[in-house]
Formats: sequence, C-alpha cells, structure tokens
Amino acid sequence: MSPLGPDQALKAALRVKAKQEGFDDLRICRPSDVPEVPERLNHFLDNNYQGQMSWLKERNEWRGDPSRLWPDAKSVIMLAQNYGPNHDPLQNLKRKEKASISVYAQNKDYHDIIKKRLKSLARWLIAEAGGEVKVFVDTAPVPEKPLAQAAGLGWQGKHTNLVSRELGNWFFLGSVFTTLSLPVDPPEPDHCGSCSACLSVCPTEAFPRPYQLDARKCISYLTIEHKGPIPLDLRQKLGNRIYGCDDCLAVCPWNKFAQTAKETRYHARADLLSPDLAALAILDDAAFRAKFSGSPIKRIGRDRFIRNVAYAIGNSGQKALLPVAKTLTKDNDSTVAEAAIWACSQLSRH
Repeated sequence: MSPLGPDQALKAALRVKAKQEGFDDLRICRPSDVPEVPERLNHFLDNNYQGQMSWLKERNEWRGDPSRLWPDAKSVIMLAQNYGPNHDPLQNLKRKEKASISVYAQNKDYHDIIKKRLKSLARWLIAEAGGEVKVFVDTAPVPEKPLAQAAGLGWQGKHTNLVSRELGNWFFLGSVFTTLSLPVDPPEPDHCGSCSACLSVCPTEAFPRPYQLDARKCISYLTIEHKGPIPLDLRQKLGNRIYGCDDCLAVCPWNKFAQTAKETRYHARADLLSPDLAALAILDDAAFRAKFSGSPIKRIGRDRFIRNVAYAIGNSGQKALLPVAKTLTKDNDSTVAEAAIWACSQLSRH
C-alpha cells in the first residue's frame, strides 16, 4: 500500500508521466492563485505597452482571472520544457553579415510539440482519475507566467520572463486545466535580488522599470508582431536580429544551472544558427514557406521576415550587401521596399 494518500499518489504518478512525456518539471496551483494579474494587466494596457497586439485587450477579463476562463476548473497543472541552447546566442550578434534568430525558433515550432504532449498527459489523467481537462500552450488568454510562479515552477524575473533555479530561463510553458482538485505546490519566491543584468543589456531600453515591459520597444515584438515599418529610432538598435531577441534571457545568472535541451527538435538547425543575410534576402514567398515549414518563423510571412532582413543588412556595415539591398528596393511589398531604401542609405554612409 502506498504511504501517500490517494491525491498525493495521483500527483506523484502524474509527475512521473510528465517526465516520460518529455517535460522537465510539473507543479500545480489553483486558477484563483494569481489575484495580482488584473492590476498588472490593466497597467500594461493603460500604458499601451501592448503596441499592435490588440488581442491582449480582448477577453482581458479571462486573461486577468483564469478562474473565469473555465469556471469548472479546480486545478491548473503547469509544465515546463527545457529548450536550452548548446551555444551562447550573444556571440552571433558580432557577426554583422549573419542573421540572428531567437533560440526558440531555430528548429521546430514548440507549440506543435508541447500541445501533443499535453494532450497525451491529459488523456492519461482522465483514464487514471476521470474529470474533464483543457490544455493550453499560447492558445488562449491564459496568464501562463503568473500561474507558473503561483505553482512554483519559477518566478517572473525583472525581464518579466519566468526564471527557475533548476532550468535557468530557457524553457517553454504549457498548462492543463482540470476539474479535479489536486494537491497544490507552494509558490516560488523572487530570487533576482539586486541583479539588473537583463535590464541593462536590453538594446532598446524596453523595460520602463523592473518587472515591466514596454512591448513597443522590445525587439521580439518588433520583429515578430509589429506590422509595417519599424520606427526609425529603433532600426539601428535591431542589429542583426531578424526574428526575436534573446539578450535579456542570455545574460541571466541563473542560466548557470541551465542544460542543453534533451529534445532534439529544439536543437538549432545548421542553416538557422547563423545564416547569411544575403541568402535570406533573396527568398521569395514559395522559398520562404519551404525553408520555414514546421518553424514558428513561418507565421510572420515572407514580407515581414524580409523587412527584418533588410534592416539587418542596413546595420551590417557590409558594402558587399549593397546590391542585394538595391534589389529589394523594387520589392512588391512597400514596407520591404522602404526598409531596403533605408538599408541602402545606411550602407552608403560606410
């Protein structure tokens, strides 16, 4: 007979199953364990920090209170999956003729991988204990990072991302909401202390103050979510970052405990680790779709991607890239053409 009570025994078995599915950690909280979220969310929206992400204003009553998203849910199972790189992503920023792509996007789309594993875990839970479930991975107005902190997976650092003493800050989050009442874990306290490395390294000063992010200045937002031309005063600060930015993640001292991802589909593809800007700039729509099939990069489309490449060419200081930039000035997409004109003007100064 198990020395654990039935609820604790189920939780222990759930943790074992989660490990078998490839997750690195599992913790549990209640949907109501994040009372601080509405005030923080409203402050973010009141300051228009969301930029063009208008969907953040939609259903913000659900995003602010997970218990309203699915009133029948009694527990939230929060899961972490490590995607730690085996290289220093900051090193590629020095190679101006190359492009820098965020670590998480250098191979397969994590949404697809994690969603499948969450569903498998949820099916197991139903078979073992009954109840109903819903699984989420960036697919609903769920405040995943506050819930993960409430469940004890880690804490939201000064860069607003989740940090773990076991995993550093290179990990994805997923959640399983269930009608079962499962034993909860204690929340994780803040361990940032006086450290401000993530705030200091930000190229665009996107943090108005610790624990607050102005997405309108964040390079991840600008290169992925922002439609149309990027403001002139921010273009040079992009450097060679064409999809996302890892600076604030990469400098976190807690990464001394981070490990390289076990899931090989998160390991960087050789052609995306440090790709040539010149090779990326000539991609038409069909070639773009083929190259980024199964990648999160595909979501932004060829035109926004090439816009980012044009800015990186302008920041490269490489006059050898001038012919490529000039070709893009005739692109069918007006934003790409304008970005290429800017790039030509930048390169002509060198």
